[in-house]
Amino acid sequence: MKMQLIYPSWPKLERQTEFHLPPHGPVVFAAEVPEEVELSFTDENLQEVDYSEGADMVALSVMLTSQLPRAFAIADRFRAQGVPVIFGGIAVMLHAEEAALHADSVFLGEVEGRFGAVVEDFRAGRLKPLYDYMDDPPDIALVGTARRAVLKRELYNYRGTQMLDLVHASRGCKFNCFPCCTGYLGGRRFRPRPIDRVIEEMESIPNNRMFVVDNSLAQDRAWLVDLFTAMAPLKKKWVSHPILDDDEILDLAAKAGAWYVYQAVFDTSDFIRNRIRRLKEHGIAVEGTIILGTDEQDEDFIKRLVDFLLEIKLDVAEFTVMTPFPHSPIRAQMESEGRILSNDWRLYTCDKVVFRPKRMSPEKLQEMYFYAWDTFYQGSGHALKMADLFKTVVRREIEDGTYRRYSPDGRRAFPKEKAPD
Repeated sequence: MKMQLIYPSWPKLERQTEFHLPPHGPVVFAAEVPEEVELSFTDENLQEVDYSEGADMVALSVMLTSQLPRAFAIADRFRAQGVPVIFGGIAVMLHAEEAALHADSVFLGEVEGRFGAVVEDFRAGRLKPLYDYMDDPPDIALVGTARRAVLKRELYNYRGTQMLDLVHASRGCKFNCFPCCTGYLGGRRFRPRPIDRVIEEMESIPNNRMFVVDNSLAQDRAWLVDLFTAMAPLKKKWVSHPILDDDEILDLAAKAGAWYVYQAVFDTSDFIRNRIRRLKEHGIAVEGTIILGTDEQDEDFIKRLVDFLLEIKLDVAEFTVMTPFPHSPIRAQMESEGRILSNDWRLYTCDKVVFRPKRMSPEKLQEMYFYAWDTFYQGSGHALKMADLFKTVVRREIEDGTYRRYSPDGRRAFPKEKAPD
């Protein structure tokens, strides 16, 4: 049996430097595809889809709402050729009924321990239109090492810099932040993986740089102590979502290789100022994630917020427009208030206004989105700010002997003393 796994393309954030990380969902799924299945993978952001490959089944892994229109077009073309299509991924869980209109089968929920039965059903001619495990997550101990061998690693290279590999140490999130769908997707219960399995996976990743994609590294203090202590000998350099604001935890995180943290910045309070200061004091850089268009914001608020980011010397900022994704708390509120302006998923890229703000017009919010990017990066640009972050990590890698340069095509790694010009 031949299976073609495809990760559809999507429009990137306007103003942000375009780069491509190795996708996480497809390699996690690929680990659950039985070994006897001949599996190929295409990341359409970097490769063209081959519609003549001769697969017995096509699997579409869809992470983002804005990927859906392209995913539907790919599925429709394969199905017109008589090739059955199965959908899975985060965006499919949020848009299950719509995805079903373009699929022979839809898989909802986490895949571990489940996909072998789907393959058996397919071979027996009894593929179900729906496999729904949304309310029944698998035993977290079943989560193994992602199948990164399906990736063409040389593609994930930006100007000779190998991009970060994604890995997760836990699933679920006990927090329920207002713009987020995580509570719906992964459940409100924190589910940590056994630490020895996490370390085993991290050791298997050839890249020295990782993105620990857990929803939050602030959910269980004792577990974090054990995790960061176990990670330190690996000498990996990593990025994550927020880390628990605790002196011991931040110190352990830094020793374990914390490079920078994505930190939500929602106001100009001393809480935010001190949070960022403390991260920097532990040698951890900060990429602020700033949502524009919340109900308390007006034009003046956004201008003051950008001034505040410059004042506190935030390393990097990623500005997005608040987007009411299905099954998020903010979506339900806006639907009840009649404030949704568009359900064209191609616009749900987090840089376009698809709702009616409370304190300004949609046009003004769109204008302020560009104002925020242009003002924060005036005189430097996003690419240069990111380059500064990479210079920091290179210095640390040189210090601990883990630095490697890659050939321009990303295919070969060189020790520093043998690095090509």
